Amino acid sequence: MKHVLDRWLSSIDRNRLQRPAMFAAGLALAVGTVGGPAAIQAANEPASAAAPVTATVAGNGDGTAKPVHDSTKKDDAKKATPKKAAQVRFGYQEQSTYYFCAPAATRIALSATGHALSQEDLAGKLGTTVNGTDSAHETTRVLNDVNGTDFYRTREIPGPAAKPAEMDRLQADAVRALGNGYPIVANIKGTAVDVDGKAHSYEGGHYLTVVGYRDEGRTLQIADPYDTSNGGTYWMTTISVANWIAERGYSA
Repeated sequence: MKHVLDRWLSSIDRNRLQRPAMFAAGLALAVGTVGGPAAIQAANEPASAAAPVTATVAGNGDGTAKPVHDSTKKDDAKKATPKKAAQVRFGYQEQSTYYFCAPAATRIALSATGHALSQEDLAGKLGTTVNGTDSAHETTRVLNDVNGTDFYRTREIPGPAAKPAEMDRLQADAVRALGNGYPIVANIKGTAVDVDGKAHSYEGGHYLTVVGYRDEGRTLQIADPYDTSNGGTYWMTTISVANWIAERGYSA
């Protein structure tokens, strides 16, 4: 793996790429299959139906970003205009029950396109039960249905860890989706560490929303419907997020 890590750009802190098992025992939440407290109050509605804030996407000159595993020569890299960052405006909400992470994450994503359905309505559409929500296929279906589009596709990372190509695909999907004003909904499991060194542990599984990126898609902004600290958001490397999604999938 070391020879792969050495190809990652220096802007990514290698010390934060791992998902250390040492955090899992102390930080894993007793959440059944979805993660979250037994009773959580819903957060405030967004002040208005938030229209997506999109930024001009650049990178390779065709609306895509240079991959996190970039072997391009320096002379070629100078020819491209790097895309720095893109974010959407969204209305954050805490999940209202311990098993409503998927409805809450889906609602956060839909708020960026001006939709304000309740978590209860979305739970019905997603088929959410006390056992959680089946998979990213459900979030993809509901996101497309409510938005009246076929933009979203389900991406799966079937192995126990993300492959380099799957990391690059997540980066490209983030640039494409967020550049068009569509947040990503991800189904994750296990423990991952954000760029500030804080571990986030969901051993039973969880859903969250990707609402922004920077460093040409190498770092992603997460809106987490369970973790309300810091306004409910934190940043994590795309590599760490891809490994967090391993054995599950995402809607982008």
